[in-house]
Amino acid sequence: MMRLANLSFAAILLVLCAACMTVGPDYEPPVSETPDAWNTTAVAGLVDGEASLQTWWSVFGDATLEQLIARAQTANLDIEGALWRVEEARAMRGVAAGARMPQVAASGSSYRQQASDNGVPPAPEGGYDSVTLHDVGADASWEIDLFGRIRRSVEAADANLDVTTETYRDVLVSVFSEVALSYMDLRSAQERLHLGRVNVKSQQETLQLTQDRFDAGLVSALDVAQAQSNLANTESLIPTLEIFIERSLNRLAVLLGEAPGALHEELSKKSSLPEEPRGVTVGLPADLLRQRPDVRRAERELAAQTALIGVATADLYPSFSLSGFLGFQATDAGDLLSGSSLTWGVGLPIRWNIFSGGRIRSQIRVEEARTEQALTRYEQTVLHALEEVENAMVAYEKENLRRDRLRASVAATQRSLELVLTQYRAGLADFQNVLDTQRSLLVRQDDLATSEGEVLKNLVVLYRALGGGWDPEGVPPSPAAHGAVEAEEDGSRE
Repeated sequence: MMRLANLSFAAILLVLCAACMTVGPDYEPPVSETPDAWNTTAVAGLVDGEASLQTWWSVFGDATLEQLIARAQTANLDIEGALWRVEEARAMRGVAAGARMPQVAASGSSYRQQASDNGVPPAPEGGYDSVTLHDVGADASWEIDLFGRIRRSVEAADANLDVTTETYRDVLVSVFSEVALSYMDLRSAQERLHLGRVNVKSQQETLQLTQDRFDAGLVSALDVAQAQSNLANTESLIPTLEIFIERSLNRLAVLLGEAPGALHEELSKKSSLPEEPRGVTVGLPADLLRQRPDVRRAERELAAQTALIGVATADLYPSFSLSGFLGFQATDAGDLLSGSSLTWGVGLPIRWNIFSGGRIRSQIRVEEARTEQALTRYEQTVLHALEEVENAMVAYEKENLRRDRLRASVAATQRSLELVLTQYRAGLADFQNVLDTQRSLLVRQDDLATSEGEVLKNLVVLYRALGGGWDPEGVPPSPAAHGAVEAEEDGSRE
């Protein structure tokens, strides 16, 4: 018993020393120098200030868009997959943390053994008798984390859990923007289809006009043929737009975790594009590092990799464990649980890799090189984020200017068409002028409808580049809760 007390005392001393002997570098977050302001001049609706990005889609004032994003949040399969990756990382963190605790395993056996009569030492006269042995007990072991190998492993697991959390947030950013972009595509294509059908009707009236003038002997058959050709060309654009609308509807359905075609009845009716907000606040470049999930993920990946240097370094030092067993052993099963059958043991195993052919130090260099790679990826991610925002700001600003010019062009072309039709009816203008003006109006109207959609899409891209769409205070829900909300909403829609 005195030996047991001495061993226990030694183990306690080792545990008390463990907290101050963690090997490997302590992680320090990287410092990234970001510009004090955006390079792009804040004009055309872009203003400096604190950006509200958590629910950026609400600035469009479109209830349908808000509903679609809410449904995607609870039903999108990419989001559900990201939640399961968070769940996996939580479990892996538990695996790493479990190594800090004692490991206890129960065991038992019952076997009969016959020793060889021809073995060493020689068997007595008459040979050996067979022996039956019964035993039951528990083995325990506890690694004393003197040099921090386990603590560094837990540190890496904590950082990896943060990585999956940021990945989940990045998926939210991506999915919400994809829903909004597909919705803008749908509404823009529906407007283009409407304008195409309006032009078809107008050109049908022009064809009838040329037919009447031909019947009256006022124009040649050439005018009628040109009017028919112009009408057929415009009608040929309708199927292309209908295909695009079908694709947008199917894309939205899949983003909401539903089968293609599920949203046709709900969204196939034409509706106007969402409203463009009067002012868009973009914040400052430094805010990007705190908001963009991919930047935050890259920083956490660097933290996890830094901790692995300590895990590898710990192999240079001896490892200590406290082990023991307690049980009962007897040749007669009836005596197994008696006091005289008690057996126990305790020990302090030590293992030290004295020579490994340079393997351990090479592994340390591997982890150090991977850490430098992670730092480079982080810096590259920051630059890429800044680039995306700058490009999105320029695209939004310039498309605004283009849309305004197209609006003026459409208004002027409409006036021109009215004038040339009046002149044609009076015999003062050639029909070619009518055809050219009609074609020009169709092109300008289609370009304007496309540009109005592009303005909103560029704004969505800007919000995505800023990392909008997630709650900084929110914690990823469990996948089971995610599925339960989805099922509840499906029931409410029924």
